[in-house]
Amino acid sequence: MAIARSRQREGSKRAVIPRHQVVILILLLVVSIIMGAVLWHLRERAHERLLQGQNSAPTQAPQVAPAEQATLMVASDADDSVSPRVLALPLPQNPEARARAILGKLLELYAAPGALHPVQGGASSIAQVFLLPAEANGPAQQESPGAQLAVVNLSGAFASGHPSGIETESLTILSICATLRANLPSVTQVRFLVDGQPRATLAGHADLSRTYLTAETVPTEGIHP
Repeated sequence: MAIARSRQREGSKRAVIPRHQVVILILLLVVSIIMGAVLWHLRERAHERLLQGQNSAPTQAPQVAPAEQATLMVASDADDSVSPRVLALPLPQNPEARARAILGKLLELYAAPGALHPVQGGASSIAQVFLLPAEANGPAQQESPGAQLAVVNLSGAFASGHPSGIETESLTILSICATLRANLPSVTQVRFLVDGQPRATLAGHADLSRTYLTAETVPTEGIHP
């Protein structure tokens, strides 16, 4: 019996938690409660700010660039010609963005139902337009000061989906060059890329490896390739 009681006393001594550990546990519990309250308060404030931001958001649509007249040189398969069409378009001031917007509208016309020159793709077919100083046309020929070379980067989907044929491909190229000339007179040369890379032809016929001179696409009563 004495041995059993001695073991019980030893067990009870072992089960007693030291006071300093109890104090630490209580402090941790208090800190956890305080942190939870602080986080809940911060969450509520963030939610209120979000609601205030939504309530103060403008109800009107953001302003776009003012509409300006742009001349699109639109191709027609009926008589293999390119003729001007004047439209009012919202155009950015940056020349490269301006050129891309205008050419995008041109290709939108080609992708529309009943287009005179049906080509699928639309505005997204013009990936980028870069404006660079024009290149010399030959060893003894120099471009006028301020003359520019437009590098038109077409999408691969546009090139792969373009109808194949010398007439239809040439009309697309000429209409793009003539449209650039009509709206950016400083552009005297045009080169083409597809997905940022050189390409031999548009869809098997029209040469994309050469530099096109926009002066050769100035309309009289229509351009015939």
